[in-house]
Amino acid sequence: MSRTVKNVFATAAGITAVGAIIGVVAGLLQHYGNPANMAICVACFGRDIAGSIGLHRAAVVQYLRPEILGFVLGAFAAALAFKEFKPSGGSAPITRFALGMIAMIGALVFLGCPWRVFLRLAGGDGNALFGLAGLVAGVWLGTLFFKRGFNLGRSQAQSTGTGLIFPLVIVGLLALRLIYQPVAGEAQSGVLWYSLSGPGSFYAPLTFSLAAGLGIGFLAQRSRFCTMGAIRDLLLFRQWYLMYGVLALLVFAFLTNLVLGQFNPGFAGQPVAHTSWFWNFAGMLVAGLAFALAGGCPGRQLFMSGEGNTDAGLFALGLLAGAAVAHNFGLASSPAGIGPHGVAAVVIGLAVLLFIGFSNCKRN
Repeated sequence: MSRTVKNVFATAAGITAVGAIIGVVAGLLQHYGNPANMAICVACFGRDIAGSIGLHRAAVVQYLRPEILGFVLGAFAAALAFKEFKPSGGSAPITRFALGMIAMIGALVFLGCPWRVFLRLAGGDGNALFGLAGLVAGVWLGTLFFKRGFNLGRSQAQSTGTGLIFPLVIVGLLALRLIYQPVAGEAQSGVLWYSLSGPGSFYAPLTFSLAAGLGIGFLAQRSRFCTMGAIRDLLLFRQWYLMYGVLALLVFAFLTNLVLGQFNPGFAGQPVAHTSWFWNFAGMLVAGLAFALAGGCPGRQLFMSGEGNTDAGLFALGLLAGAAVAHNFGLASSPAGIGPHGVAAVVIGLAVLLFIGFSNCKRN
């Protein structure tokens, strides 16, 4: 393939187009069945996957989301097609797993990942403004550590077999989803659990969801789309490349919602959201700092895992573990407000992140 074709999405116009496509697809996924203002949320959908495979028993959030599986496999396909599948890893693995757990817990205090911050805004949810402020504050804290020489160490080249492990796990999950289809009125189908009510019971058709995930994974791998990275690059280097994609996502998701009658502005009564402004801010501050220290938002981590990056794969597994812990121990929020132990989760999570940040700085 020519260099022009390879780099078509690695331009300002290219990543803007990718963001626009994601925004439109998100609106359509909601229109065809996915939860409102949650059409593509890596944290929420990771939580649903954790419930579907039995890692937690919160009955309203259990569904094996094809979009997430598609993210990894689409990025894997792109990496293979353009000779960018280069397995690597070994950079502070246990730390990256912990960062994934803390990131998920913080996101579930807010009720959404960075992608959902912008999708909630595009749907009219004013509470997401506090989440956005927290996300920016968390990434800004991360940049302070970067300036002090924060580094988790160098990754090493890994074998092809090692790089294939995470994509193969995703293939296995997809096989389970295809074999054990949801059954009307049944909470369990084979080895998988399915919600009969709540956000987990809302989903678009399998073929559309999987195609959307594969397409987004492919395009995001080519463009390096990353919500956290967009904020980081703007704060550190005044670079707008990644931000063009994020702004396009916001604008086109808003326009799609407007056309489809899915834009409902306000603060009260927003879908799968709470109005505790401080904890919306604090939850995303913790998540934003964790994403910054890990080097990418949850979507970007999935795309990198498709490229053979085992460090990103460990972060993704940490997300699943964090979802299980959040729902098994009362850390996650709900539309009624913050969970019974959510405050402790935010305080402890922030303390651990500060420890990770300071202990991995190369300069005093």
